[in-house]
Amino acid sequence: MAIGIDIRVLAKGKRTGVEDYTINLLSRILADKTNKYQLFYNGFKKLKADHFWLKGKNIKIKKLRIPNRLFDLFLKIFKLPKIDKILGGVDVFFSPHFLITPLSKNAKRILVFYDLSFLRFPNFFPFSKRLWHKFMSPQRQAQGADLIIAISESTKQDLVDFYKISPSKIKVIYPGIDEKFKPVERNDPKLMEVAEKYNLPARFVLYFGTIEPRKNILGLIKAFEEIKRSKGGRILNVNWLGLEGFVKKDHEKFVDFSDLKLVIAGTRGWLYEEVFTTVKNSEFKEDIIFTGFIDEEDKPYLYNLASVFVYPSFFEGFGLPPLEAMACGVPTIVSHKSSLPEVVGKSAIMIDPQNLDELVFAIKEVLRDRDFSDYLKNLGLSQARLFNWDKVASEFLKIFHENWN
Repeated sequence: MAIGIDIRVLAKGKRTGVEDYTINLLSRILADKTNKYQLFYNGFKKLKADHFWLKGKNIKIKKLRIPNRLFDLFLKIFKLPKIDKILGGVDVFFSPHFLITPLSKNAKRILVFYDLSFLRFPNFFPFSKRLWHKFMSPQRQAQGADLIIAISESTKQDLVDFYKISPSKIKVIYPGIDEKFKPVERNDPKLMEVAEKYNLPARFVLYFGTIEPRKNILGLIKAFEEIKRSKGGRILNVNWLGLEGFVKKDHEKFVDFSDLKLVIAGTRGWLYEEVFTTVKNSEFKEDIIFTGFIDEEDKPYLYNLASVFVYPSFFEGFGLPPLEAMACGVPTIVSHKSSLPEVVGKSAIMIDPQNLDELVFAIKEVLRDRDFSDYLKNLGLSQARLFNWDKVASEFLKIFHENWN
């Protein structure tokens, strides 16, 4: 088969969610030698072709050097050129994002949707981003696709509810997790290197992801401030957390949180100003650390250094960071919204992101009780093993052959 793949999402050279998904998936799919792969790239920046998986004999890349905004406008108005024709003709064209992609009638299109957060929570996006979504016409693209891959049941249901897409046209394939995310021996010298590189303390609560309103970082900061003001307290039964298998002892235990820090790792997205202003005005601002961008090879060590990972997001199409944290053996707390219960199963604490007391209590319980923390670690490790990129790539190859071969 001749399979076209859109790699325009790699034009920015960043490793955000969509880029990460594309790189992990294509590095497995393109190991296949039975098909011919025609990759389409456009961007004013030159494509960094240092990925080993771009160099197979059955792989060809068509590169254009047109600024993408200008190119998108041209495609939107004239619906030309037909991308599959630029590639010399393909049986199937795979789009890992809903970029404008005119195709001829003979080419079938598979399109990935991550979430519809821009419809559910438009107030979490700046005007420019809302305008971009409107310009890209994701609903029209979804309706024109031959098959949609949703990365969670939550996203599938949103496609049905908002865009009136037939459920039979949508297949759910969960993303995988990279093998590099795993527990690290405590004597590994790389741990100390990463700790020094990002000024990480000995004991900290970790958030890792884009800094934007949807992630509820303000809620996490408020919870952290409450914990810093407290001195511990009675350990309670945790059945409300959905972890009925763990039985707590009824006793008093107090923990000193004076050395505890909050680490907010990741790059700035949009509407991030309030987060930085809140920290600047916080009485505990010296205990809150922003790391900025984390190099790809440092991510597993960042997770391994954390005492607990917290991801109290209001909405996620999937939510890969909690899974990465669990794979590294870090006790994890997430909100019970959207797709996150699908991701963590019963292997993490789930809280209401609107309920500050729940978040405070959950973090305290993990930090107070080593047995409870270890129990969560083991649950998380088992859950993370269910998500495998090789399995994801195999499902895609099966779709290519069963539907259009």
